[in-house]
Amino acid sequence: MKGSLNSPISESNSEDKKAVLVLEDGTLVQGKGFGAVKKVSGEVVFNTGMVGYTEAITDVSYNGQILIQTYPLIGNYGVSPEHFESDGPKIEGYIVHEVCRNPSHWSAKWTLDEFLDSNGVPGIEGVDTRSLTKKIRIHGVMLGLLQVYRADQPPDFEQMRSEAEELLDPNEKDLVAEVSTHEMLEHKASGRTCVVLIDCGVKKNIVRCLLDRKISVLQVPPTLSADKILEYEPDGVVISNGPGDPKRIPHVIETVRDLVHEKMPVLGICLGNQLLALALGGDTYKMKFGHRGQNHPCVDLRTGKCYITSQNHGYAVKPQSLADTVLEVTFVNANDETVEAVEHRSLPVFATQWHPEASPGPNDTNFLFDKFLKSMEVVKNPKN
Repeated sequence: MKGSLNSPISESNSEDKKAVLVLEDGTLVQGKGFGAVKKVSGEVVFNTGMVGYTEAITDVSYNGQILIQTYPLIGNYGVSPEHFESDGPKIEGYIVHEVCRNPSHWSAKWTLDEFLDSNGVPGIEGVDTRSLTKKIRIHGVMLGLLQVYRADQPPDFEQMRSEAEELLDPNEKDLVAEVSTHEMLEHKASGRTCVVLIDCGVKKNIVRCLLDRKISVLQVPPTLSADKILEYEPDGVVISNGPGDPKRIPHVIETVRDLVHEKMPVLGICLGNQLLALALGGDTYKMKFGHRGQNHPCVDLRTGKCYITSQNHGYAVKPQSLADTVLEVTFVNANDETVEAVEHRSLPVFATQWHPEASPGPNDTNFLFDKFLKSMEVVKNPKN
């Protein structure tokens, strides 16, 4: 990272940086460059959040993706490590309408430009993000190339168009293995409850929400088997969020299936929702353009109550695939009726497609962590 945590924000000079974005359909967009002088490829997606760009940039679920922010001004409160959801940027590239180069906020340590530059992430600004977003909404997510270059060293645009036609879909590989922990990490709390967190690319605020409820957390690699997890004698298991296609990590699906078979209390979040469905006989599919933002309404099918949620996913559970399984759909998206939560019909096992930890975003569904804690307490003390 450039500078120390206490170093003052510096006004960066990026007048000599240009940028170009090329989509797989041949669309070519030129703009100003910021961040790192670099060429990257990835799946181009959009996020509708008005705030929370630091959390989005550091969200591990964006691994393999070039992110468009639909809100027109990004960077106005700078970057603070207090808002990180991981150890640093996880996006491949960044697309915005306008970057604020002189942020004003008491917690800011870096400008967005210098933060991305020091972490090797290229960005393009001065483009019509509304037009790009509409294109993706109509045609679906597309692969793309993004390059930031010096003004006196322009790339061959036609060559980039040819490259964009041959790009490999990052979802064809195991993206989880690139970002998850390779060793056990222990997060101690003062309570008597302990959970194993299967790290598929976990957001830091999930850990914080568990610790806030005095739940100790053992964060383990996604390759750990159910037998090994059970050796720690946890009170429950959390399956985290993460990037990519859930079907690319069959070993985690098997682990989840075995844990449910052992009647272990389970909470799945985002990717964890998809993995739970696959483990218990359901199926998943890739969405046209996914759900990414902080204002997605979800309806509780049992009460009719609607909650506003924060989401970031490109895959979803097929509702019809759950018909003959032990899972029932408990929440649906009010916009498109996609599956937003599932629950086991007889065991303390449930999952949400959205992020109940919601950082940033609404806190409507924080109570799901309390529900999980209560389910573990009931299993431990069935007579109480």
